[in-house]
Amino acid sequence: MAKRPLIIDCDPGADDAVALLLTLAPGQEFDLLGITTVAGNVPLAHTYANARRVCALARAEVPVLAGCPRPLVHSLTTAEAIHGPTGLAGAELPEPSQPPLDCHGVDFLINQCSQAGQPITLATLGPLTNLAVALIKCPPIATQIAQVVVMGGSLGPGNITPAAEFNFYVDPHAARVVVEAGLPLTLIGLDVTHQVLTTPERLARFAALGNRVGQTVARWLAHYGQGEGDRYGLPGAPLHDPCVIAYLLQPDLFSGRPMYLAVETDSRLSRGRTIATPYLTPEYPATAQVMEEVDAEGVYELLWERLARFGEGVRG
Repeated sequence: MAKRPLIIDCDPGADDAVALLLTLAPGQEFDLLGITTVAGNVPLAHTYANARRVCALARAEVPVLAGCPRPLVHSLTTAEAIHGPTGLAGAELPEPSQPPLDCHGVDFLINQCSQAGQPITLATLGPLTNLAVALIKCPPIATQIAQVVVMGGSLGPGNITPAAEFNFYVDPHAARVVVEAGLPLTLIGLDVTHQVLTTPERLARFAALGNRVGQTVARWLAHYGQGEGDRYGLPGAPLHDPCVIAYLLQPDLFSGRPMYLAVETDSRLSRGRTIATPYLTPEYPATAQVMEEVDAEGVYELLWERLARFGEGVRG
């Protein structure tokens, strides 16, 4: 069976880094064409370096491309308070093993989609700036996209403002472009990711994997996101971005339904708010499959099993 061609667009960030390792684990079902990075959790220089270092940790030769350094309209909002000053606090990473690539991340997206022999799946883990610019610059690529699975949005309260989830807040105009592009879109928002909590017991399982990857992930997650967990009275930090890769690997762990989806761009108070309804009409048709429930233990079992595959080859 042919592997699915996949591009990951991300802003590492600890949870993005865990999602990348889940994808890069040996024996994977994906043909990972490349990783594009965007400014988000931290500025672009850090997200680009972090993605390259994660690939070095995994000993994976995958193209990594730097994309857009700022949102379409607003100035950049970052999340160093959650992820640390460089985005990956808590563990040292090896230096990148590949030289930097000159191609811009947006051009890489366009080129890959334009030249692909079969439609490409996109996993987006950060603000949607890169994909939005690619769609604006080259609209025909929409026909070459098999599926876009987005970590973003919230059916309820946000995590950066009362109204908005971080990725949609950082670049609401990009989120709106993507939502309105008519793509096969799956949304995994805070309603799902706040069910996937890194409790102390789950954190210990990462450390007990016995390889460098597991120990590194445990150190990242010990530093990451606890403020968000404390804010919501949760027993651990929500693990957002790996849910996208888990969905692509085991969609049966998730459940949702078709919804009409829109993103608020004009209101100062509600910037980036997700507007969604499952009650569809001709005026408000389904524009996305929106996930609502997840088997959180199943997600962690998948993470532990896949990260254990790194084995002796990446022991510290």
